[in-house]
Amino acid sequence: MPTIKRTAQAQWNGSIKEGAGTLSAPGGALKNTPYSFASRFESGNGTNPEELIAAAHAGCFTMALSFFMANAGITPTHLATTATLSMEQVGGGWQIQAIHLDVTGTVPGIDAAKFQQLASDAKANCPVSKVLNAKITLEAKLS
Repeated sequence: MPTIKRTAQAQWNGSIKEGAGTLSAPGGALKNTPYSFASRFESGNGTNPEELIAAAHAGCFTMALSFFMANAGITPTHLATTATLSMEQVGGGWQIQAIHLDVTGTVPGIDAAKFQQLASDAKANCPVSKVLNAKITLEAKLS
């Protein structure tokens, strides 16, 4: 299988506090999406890199869980994941400390132990989990 490559672009104008930028990706989800100091470190409008990492992790993990279920002969009716990224100031800079994945599933024919096992396998093996050097926790529950 060939190497898959994905791209995204960032533009920034001005200083860190007063400046602003945009993020774009060819897939269309990001098209000149604004980001700024306020959207990253305060509560301003726009997105931020950490929010995008959390979204990427939630999406990757949820697809991986569906994949592991399919390999076990299980078809989920619905899976919903929230990824909560924690970033703290460390030694004068910022560092992503942890990501918590909270997944709820409606999955006919599965018990809680099997759901937890498949969710743990998905957490350990989704490509975004593998690339992140942060503590990644998980809560998996059936609805």
